[in-house]
Amino acid sequence: MSSLIFLQSFASLTLLTQSHWVTQLPSVPLPPPPLPGSGNKPAPSTLNRAVSPSPAEASYILGAGDRLRVDVFGVPQYSGEYLVLLDGTINLQVIGRLFVSGLTLPQAQDLISGRYAPFLRRPLVALVLLEPRPVQIAVSGEVNRPGSYTLTTQAGRLFPTLTEALSVAGGVTQAAGVRQVQIQRGERTLVANLLDLTQNGAVDQDPILLDGDSIWIPTAESFDARRSRAIESATFSPLAGEPIQIAVVGEVFRPGPHTVSPEGGIEVPPTVTQAIEVAGGITDLADIRRIEVRRLTREGAQTIEVNLWELLQSGDIAQDIILQTGDTIAIPTAREIDPTEIEALASASFSPDTIQVNVVGEVVRPGPVDVPPNTPLNQALLVAGGFDPIRASDSAVELIRLNPDGTVSRREIAIDFEQGIDTIGNPLLQNNDVIVVGRSGLTSVADTVGEVLRPVGSFFSFLGFFRIFQGGR
Repeated sequence: MSSLIFLQSFASLTLLTQSHWVTQLPSVPLPPPPLPGSGNKPAPSTLNRAVSPSPAEASYILGAGDRLRVDVFGVPQYSGEYLVLLDGTINLQVIGRLFVSGLTLPQAQDLISGRYAPFLRRPLVALVLLEPRPVQIAVSGEVNRPGSYTLTTQAGRLFPTLTEALSVAGGVTQAAGVRQVQIQRGERTLVANLLDLTQNGAVDQDPILLDGDSIWIPTAESFDARRSRAIESATFSPLAGEPIQIAVVGEVFRPGPHTVSPEGGIEVPPTVTQAIEVAGGITDLADIRRIEVRRLTREGAQTIEVNLWELLQSGDIAQDIILQTGDTIAIPTAREIDPTEIEALASASFSPDTIQVNVVGEVVRPGPVDVPPNTPLNQALLVAGGFDPIRASDSAVELIRLNPDGTVSRREIAIDFEQGIDTIGNPLLQNNDVIVVGRSGLTSVADTVGEVLRPVGSFFSFLGFFRIFQGGR
């Protein structure tokens, strides 16, 4: 009998203890008892996310628009997904509205646990950020479109990254100091080395961005061709394939502003040589060793020296630098021209497709003719139709050329159409050369007599006209 009374008392005590799991909530059923061996622990994935959030989640500040998952272990009725409303609150089961805006995830998790404490014994709450609100950031410095941007999350990631923000801002300029990109986050300043990211794959140099971050891209102290090429091929470079607006001045055939587009639809930004081609190519007086690219940066003007002769001789592709909108290319006049370099320059890709020379005198078709660069004298004479078979002196012609120093040189050249290219007998022509073909001796005498007799002929013509007039009367 006493044993039966003891068992009844123990059962009553057990029911009383279980009733303290949930108090003052008679409408909510008790949670099911844990399975044997479970140890009252939630599923590892949920617990791990609650106890060990990522550094980004741990420092994330909640605000209106965030979507959260609240899991109260053992009480599924209290669990669910919640949206942080415009007033910064979430509306939880039993508790009601709870202000969480401005809190980190761990702080909000502790707050929710504390609010459930009067209703649950040792409540275990897991708070997970399902979808963050759009991130508002600012980008300034050496980017093509500085300003304020709203970034949304990409598939598989909770937060946008630095390179994604730079891409949205139009990419960095060629003057960007990508080794010292600064991210201002409240009182903290983070520094990222994007060159380390592109060259070494250092993914930690592409940090995630949080709402309110401010990005500053400094101007590089000096131009670096290798850095420029690395920027061009990166995801945070300007949009490839887009035409750019530049200016070319100096020794080109069509100086002035030009629009340069990548050749053949290739998604590579235009270069110096492509810009010179668009401007008609270099003239014969161009000094390709002292070309300057003048570039405006956020901190002032920058001058980059370019030596295209190194490109021709050694294939130094770094000399053919990548351009950006607003660049000005200045090609100076050569102090003197080395005749041995003329052929190499004429065959360069940035030389004109044709040059113009003037053939005057006794040829079949006198006047200006267009010929390819590296055209010898004999070839130009043939393009003009060759010597006039009756009037021309086919023994020699005169070549007149404007020199870089402004003087004019004249020399007589004996013509032999079987002569190969030769600096003396059959030289290569330059733009605006003038070839004068003289008259033969017999033609000169005949022309002289004709000039002398022209007044006499005019007199007899007048006399004949007068006689005709008299006869008519």
